[in-house]
Formats: sequence, structure tokens, C-alpha cells
Amino acid sequence: MGWTARAAEACVAALLLVAASPAAHADTASTPRIDLQILVVDDGGPATGAITAELDASGSPYTRVDLTDAARPQITASFLSDTVDGRPRAKYQAVVVPNDSPFGSGSAEMTALTSYEQSFGIRQVDAYTYARPEVGLNYAQNPGYIGSLDGTTAEVTPAGTAGPFGYLKGSVPFEDNSTTVSESYGYLAVPLAQQAAGATFTEYVGAPIPGGSGSGSLIGEYDHDGRSELVVTFVYNQYQQQFRLLVRGMVEWMTQGIHLGADRNYFSVHVDDVFLGDDRWNTELNCTPGDIDCPAGTGDDANPIRMTAADAQYATQWSKAHGMTLDLVFNGGGSADYVAANGGTDPLAQQLIAGKDTYRWVDHTYNHPFLGCVQDVTVVPWKCATDASGATQWVSESDISSQITQNTDWAAANGISLDTGELVTGEHSGLKILPQQPEDNPNLAPALAANGVTALASDASRESEQRAAGSALTVPRHPMNVFYNAGRTNEEVDEYNWIYTSVANGGSGTCETSTTSTCLSAPLDTSTGYASYIVPLESRTALDHVLGNDPLPHYIHQSNFAEDRIAYPLLEKILGDYQNLFADNTPIVNLRMQDTATELQHRATWKAALKAGQVTAYRIGSAVTISAPDGVPAIATMPAGTTQSLALGDSAFGTSYAGLLSGWTAPGDLQSDVSLTLASSATPAAVAASATTADVTVPAPAHRLPVPAGASDPVPFQPATAAGQR
Repeated sequence: MGWTARAAEACVAALLLVAASPAAHADTASTPRIDLQILVVDDGGPATGAITAELDASGSPYTRVDLTDAARPQITASFLSDTVDGRPRAKYQAVVVPNDSPFGSGSAEMTALTSYEQSFGIRQVDAYTYARPEVGLNYAQNPGYIGSLDGTTAEVTPAGTAGPFGYLKGSVPFEDNSTTVSESYGYLAVPLAQQAAGATFTEYVGAPIPGGSGSGSLIGEYDHDGRSELVVTFVYNQYQQQFRLLVRGMVEWMTQGIHLGADRNYFSVHVDDVFLGDDRWNTELNCTPGDIDCPAGTGDDANPIRMTAADAQYATQWSKAHGMTLDLVFNGGGSADYVAANGGTDPLAQQLIAGKDTYRWVDHTYNHPFLGCVQDVTVVPWKCATDASGATQWVSESDISSQITQNTDWAAANGISLDTGELVTGEHSGLKILPQQPEDNPNLAPALAANGVTALASDASRESEQRAAGSALTVPRHPMNVFYNAGRTNEEVDEYNWIYTSVANGGSGTCETSTTSTCLSAPLDTSTGYASYIVPLESRTALDHVLGNDPLPHYIHQSNFAEDRIAYPLLEKILGDYQNLFADNTPIVNLRMQDTATELQHRATWKAALKAGQVTAYRIGSAVTISAPDGVPAIATMPAGTTQSLALGDSAFGTSYAGLLSGWTAPGDLQSDVSLTLASSATPAAVAASATTADVTVPAPAHRLPVPAGASDPVPFQPATAAGQR
């Protein structure tokens, strides 16, 4: 080896040493190590439960101490901190407690926790406490309010916008789903006019005090005695919209924007059956002629629902105007059949192909056949056909492969670009469908492998988790309650009434025996019920998914973009409500199906590594080090300006979202750990770990904090989504 090569090797080795050494960015050996782990002291109430649910969903590790468990560990100095390699270590970067004094007045545990927070600069979230001077607030009276917050619209203050809640546009509506159930409860109070020496209270989120007496705090930062508490004076559960809107800011405040895990707002829409004609709901028969829900011998519908060229032109214009890329899940055979039956041209296909770059395209098989067992449709519901020996008859591997390849060939012939690794089978067939087909078609997996399919759609109402299907991974999709067999408003409402009204009110009565849905009190008006009832409720369901860090796509059908174009009011309601809530720095993330499959796979491996205790992460000064098993990408959120240190230089970390950087990351070449460097302006000020504090007496709450029934048990706002959309 020549001198030049040896010198280069030595240079790389030196760079690796620097990149791999967290102390390289630390000021001194006395700078404490802060582990990226959150301590949750849980009293079993909905507020702490909601925060742990958020940490679970985002992939943020935490240690839970159950206050209801007599055998729980005691909160002591050694439980909270120790020394590693001669360096003081804080085992938890933030603390969540059910209220500001969970251990009782003057207790040893409260003293230990207070001392720990002071010594290491650790922030504390009081998940739900009441307004009083001990948390920097006046009692909630003169001015003030104590009681239900149902239907209240809170507002983010300028301090909140400039601080941890800058991803919100301003308004935070509180749910009011029932006139008979109290869903929210809280205390509205103003900060003390005269705080204790050195103490301050900064209001982040407030709401009008009933009676016209100004605004009171719902979330604020109380800095005192060398500690910072986020004082939350209302109760919530993990499903309520107000919590979903505010929890991001709560997490970013307590972690100072430096933590494992990430939370984004996802929304993508698959439009199934493009180029097909969908069967139509018959308002007289209360079934769909041509489909298997009608008795044998009913006959096919003579007037199927199919988009026109004008519908396609409108879809292109709408997508561009709303900045929303739709996924067209297409069946090329539908166009071929139209051409054969109508004189050699298909205006719909011509129009969509002309605007093909407006969309993403996904293979839905050529003719949309059922690809599971051979169906016996002579009975309702259908059953799997069997041979003379009683064995289930299955659609063959060659038939499945032919449906896949014919469709990709049709796309190629028409200049349509698509990811051939993505596939949506008709009715998600091939995968198990209970109760008739309790296992996957054994011919499905080899057909998927032969055609390079790696992301296969499934129905989230049947299978909510990703799983393997041979070489492919499933992507569960949320069905929307805008039915495939409805092109007109009255058809949609009529079918909705049939499903969700009692027999006495002219419905099927399915809702009377269902454990997941409730009956409408009366049938909806077929002229007005869609706009007044279905759209608000279905949009709320979808928005809940968007706000829940849920990357699963939603699916709807081409029939809903035809005739009365009933899809658009629903989609516009979802997008409009979102835009009214969130600032421009927090856009909807619209993933294609393959990217969703990857996101779900990363989450599964990360969750497994966390559960197994195989992830270590900590900060020393401006240096953040993350260690995970080989092949497991890490997910993290960091302040703007964070870079990743690599062997041959630094690179940008993550992508910008909600004012921070976040994303999946892995060690660079020749590295075993992820090494990140915070911008100096975003590095929390060091606190001397040797600091001590006198015994602290924190008065315990004088009474048990009230929790309304709607916070303990979420109040549903709609009938459950019907399973098994076609």
C-alpha cells in the first residue's frame, strides 16, 4: 500500500473516530448525559393514558410507573439518575405526571422528582390539574370558570404560536358529540398577577370565560424554583380531537423538540374501479342487481355507474386546484370492454390518459375478478365452492398472474407510468375473507412473487395491521362510507338508511344486532341527508385518521366521481377542515401505496426493537447518539438545523415538518450508530448536575379531579364504518 493510500485510510479512521464519539461535541466531561426516554407516572386516568397512546403511536420510548400497583418502583434519586463512564446521567428527558403533585404533600418521592428536574433541567407535564396558586394560576373564579367545555373553541395564544404550538393556525375546537353526555371538563383561570419571586406563567392555549369576563388558560408554562411545568387544566382522552390537535405541542414542549419518534398527518385517497362500470344500488329491492347481495335470479343492473369524459376532466381540474394527488386504481379491461361495445373509442380513457400525470396509477387487475376461492353465488351470502372430495376450489396462480400482467401491459400501451410492485385485487380478494374464506388463496403468494408485487392492498375494516402475503406486505386501506354502488345522492342515502336504521323504521335492522354500530333515530332525508349528516360524520372519521399519525390510505370508488359526483363534498370537507386547523408548515402528507408499505414496515421493526430494549439514545450537549439493531432504521424528531455526522462529512437530517425536522435514519457507511449534531441555537442550556435542592413541599390537590363520562369512555359521533366495501 502506498503512502497516499495509507494517509487516506488514516484520515477516514480519524473522521470515523470523531463521528462515532458523542463526547466530541460535548463541552466537558461534566456535561450530563440525557437519555431520550420519557417517564410517565400513570394514575390510570384518561389524560396520562392519552399521552402514552401518543408516545406508542409515534414510536417514542417511555417508562411507565403505575401508581395503582403496590409493587411499583419508588421514585428515588437512583431511579432517576446515575453516573455512566464518569458522567452524570439523567435517565429520563421529560416527565409526565397525572397532576402537579402525584405523590402527596412533602413526600420523599415528590422531593426526589423535584430535585431531579432542577438538577438536569428536565421538564414536567401536569397531564390534568386544577387552577390554583401552586401552579401559577388564580383559582378559577372572579374571573374564572369550572365545568363542561363541550363545544368550546379554544385559541392558541401568540406565545403558543411562537412556541410549541406553532403548527396550529389558531382555533382548537372541543368536541360536543352528544347533548346528553358530558365529554370535557376543565378550569379556566388567569395567571397570578403577582407571581412568587422568579416565577413566571406563560399562557399557550386559552378559551373565553363564560359570561364575557375575558380568557382563561387551558395550557401554560409555569417556570418556578428552577423547574418548568406544562400546566394542563382540562381532561381529555386519546380519541378526542382537541387532544389530537394539542398533543404534538405537549410532546415537543416537554422534550424541547429532541426525541425519538415522529408524528405526521397523512391523507391519501384511492379511487377504485377506474374504467369499470359499477353496479347500482336498487332503492326498491334494497340490494345491488349484478352483485352477490341480491338473491339469485335477480338479474344484472342495466344501467351501471361509470365516469364520463366530463367527469374525468373535472377530476383533473379538482386535483390541481386542491393540491391533492389521487391514486387511480384502474382496470384496463373496463376500457377495452367499453371500446368493444361502443364503436371503438373510450372518451373516459382518452381524457384520463391526457391528464395522466395529475395522478398516481395503481394496478387493480385487468377485469376485477374475485381471486380467492371459486365463489358459489347461488346462495346469499356466497360460499366457497368445493370439489367432489369437499376440498375448497381456488382461483389458479395462472389466472391471478394473467390479471396482473394484462393490466400492466394495458398501462404500458397507453403511456401510463406505474409502480408494478403495487397491487389492489378486486374486493381485496385472494386474501382471507371471514367467514367464508378463513385463509389466503394458496395460489396468491406465488403469483405475487412471480410478478414482483411487494405492496398488496387489504381492507383495514377486516385486517387493520400489516402482514406478509408471500413476498408482499399488505397495506390496509380505510373504506369510506360512500358506497361503490352509489352515483347519486339519493342512492347513497337510501342505502345508508337501509344499513343504519331499525326494522321499525324501514331499515335492515343490521344495526340492532351489531356490536360496532348504532341505529339512526330516524331515516335521513334522501335529498338533504347526505350533505347534512353523512358528509360531516364521514369527514370527521377520516380527519380522525389524519390527526392520528395514521398513514393508511382511504379508498372510494370511481362511481362516486360520476353523476352527482358525491365524493367531492366529502373530500373538500376533510381538506377544508384541515386547512382551517393547521399552519402552512404542517401540510397533509400524501403517500403512495409503496411508501405506506415501507412506513408500516419501519414502524413494526422499530416498535419491536423498542419493546426488546434494543434501542439506546441520549444527548450530551449538542450531540445526539442513537443506537439500534442492524437493519432497523431509527425514527427521530429534532430541531431545525440538526445535521447527521457521517464518516466523510455532515449531511442534513430528516425533512421539515411542523417547524421541526423528522424522519427515518440509519448509520452511515462504516458507522454503528446514528450521530446527530444540534444547532447551537437549539441546544438546551446545560444544567449543573451537581445542583441540589432543599426539601420541597408541594401541596396535593385538595380534591379528586372530576372526569366526565365522555372523557373516560369516548362518545361516538357516528355509526361505525361498514366493513367490506367492494
